[in-house]
Amino acid sequence: MADKKSLSDLGELTNPKPEVPAPAEVPATADAGAARSERSERSDRSDRSERSERVDDHGASTQGPQIEAVLREQQLDKQGRAYATGRRKDAIARVWLKPGSGKIVINGREQEVYFARPTLRLIINQVFDVTDRKGQYDVEATVVGGGLSGQAGAVRHGISTALTRYEPALRTTVKREGFLTRDPRVVERKKYGRAKARRSFQFSKR
Repeated sequence: MADKKSLSDLGELTNPKPEVPAPAEVPATADAGAARSERSERSDRSDRSERSERVDDHGASTQGPQIEAVLREQQLDKQGRAYATGRRKDAIARVWLKPGSGKIVINGREQEVYFARPTLRLIINQVFDVTDRKGQYDVEATVVGGGLSGQAGAVRHGISTALTRYEPALRTTVKREGFLTRDPRVVERKKYGRAKARRSFQFSKR
C-alpha cells in the first residue's frame, strides 16, 4: 500500500495538473478608451451626414470657394451713349442708346413710321419689356440690308447689346432670353436644276 501511494504521489509530481489562471482585473483606463472610441464614431457619423446634406440634387458637391460673376464695366462714348451693332439675316443695324423718354428713331424716322406693322415694333421693344426699362431710354439706329423683318431683328439685337453695355447688371437677364445671341438662320441658297432651294420645276411627262 505504501508503494502504491508512493507511485501515485510520483505520478502527480511528474504530471502536475494545469493551474487555471485567475481572471485579470480590467483597469479603469479601458472604460475611458471605449468611451473615447464611441465619441469618435458619433462624430464621424455626424460629419458624414453633414457632407451628404451639402451635396445638391444632381450629386455635385456645393463645397469649395463660390465663384461670383464678374460685373463688366460700362462702355460709353464721349456723348455718354452706348453703341452696339446688331445683325439678323442680311440686315445690319448700328444702334446708339442713351437715357431718355423712350423715343426710338430708325434711319431718321419714328418707329411707328418705319415699322408700320405692330409685330415689328413689338420685336424691337421686347428687350425693354423684359428688363422693365420701358420708356427710360432713347434709341437712334441706322439699318441697311434685308427686309423689314430682318431689320427689326437686327435693331433688337443691337438694342440688347447696347443696353447691357450701358447697364452691365442686366446682362444675365437679357442673355437668359437669348437676345444677345446672333440668330444664325439665313435663306438657303438656290440649287442648280431646281426652281429654288428645295422647289423642283413642274414635271412634264411629254
